[in-house]
Amino acid sequence: MDEQLALRLRLFREGGQVPAEVTDFVAAELTALEAEGNTVTEATAGMLTSHLTMALGRLLRGEPIEEFPTDEQVANELTGHPEAVARARAISARAARELGPALPESEVGFLGLHLAVLARRPPADPAR
Repeated sequence: MDEQLALRLRLFREGGQVPAEVTDFVAAELTALEAEGNTVTEATAGMLTSHLTMALGRLLRGEPIEEFPTDEQVANELTGHPEAVARARAISARAARELGPALPESEVGFLGLHLAVLARRPPADPAR
């Protein structure tokens, strides 16, 4: 993980926006994505990082996450990206096991979109 992305997570943690276990969970997911050859930087995964961190923080605080009118549109956009949907569901399942709550379907969809975009990026340079 590059310095800027690590800084993003550190700011979430130090700012008290989310519990440390959320930023640890997100950091572990980003590390796993990077280990699979994805380019995980502030530029490629900054929005993914913020979205997942904030969604998990809201769930742990017991704040409701409503379904969005765009859920059907998001599902349609993900039709060609079953691997991103599967990964989003796996992340949600791990969050449920490790943190308590699972992401609602609308959040899984948005996470899937972020993952689909990340997967379209050129692979990370193994020499780095």
